[in-house]
Amino acid sequence: MQNRWMDRPNGRIVCFLLLVVLAAGVAALRVVGGSAGEGDTLPRMERVLLDDVIRTDYGQFDLGWSQDAGFDGNWDRFFNGQVNGLVGAADPGGVYINLARTIGGSRVRIVLLDGAPPPPPPYYEDVVEVSATIPDGAKAGWMAWGGMGAGELPGLAPGTYRMRVSAHGRDAARHELGEDVVDEYLLELWPSTTAPDAILRVGSRDARYWHREIGGRR
Repeated sequence: MQNRWMDRPNGRIVCFLLLVVLAAGVAALRVVGGSAGEGDTLPRMERVLLDDVIRTDYGQFDLGWSQDAGFDGNWDRFFNGQVNGLVGAADPGGVYINLARTIGGSRVRIVLLDGAPPPPPPYYEDVVEVSATIPDGAKAGWMAWGGMGAGELPGLAPGTYRMRVSAHGRDAARHELGEDVVDEYLLELWPSTTAPDAILRVGSRDARYWHREIGGRR
């Protein structure tokens, strides 16, 4: 028997609507999960822990989970055994992030992911990765130089994480003394096993300087 359902106007309309819904769903998955060429990753859950302009001096920004956390000028303490000179994770009590701007405000965004993110977009000229372990019972937080700012990082539970720090505008921020925000930092953390630090991208003169002068300790 011939199926005449598609010959009816209502049948053709329903079929068309189903095709539209299917196409929209495929497009949404491409947006969330990343397009081909970005690692073809699955969609990742993301939780924003901090997104603000952080005012500090000497470019000091720390993540810490111990009473003595925070950069104290001892480069060996934070960069021993590392190749990069921007993010020091050798100290078990926290991670030191060297911001390019000496005085003023830099935008910092910290996000917690459930898995490794796709490659960073070209917008970020300098990218490094480190590993860090928050011990059981510890609470993670962030702090700027000299108590200029500090806060908790809710949701960053004890465990071992990989952290990618992507930076934009390091050269422009190096000698900036005005009120405009010119450098930005994206800190992405996800559960992972411990691995050596890595330099993924170098695009600024400022990053090359710090990698040369402070990095290269492995």
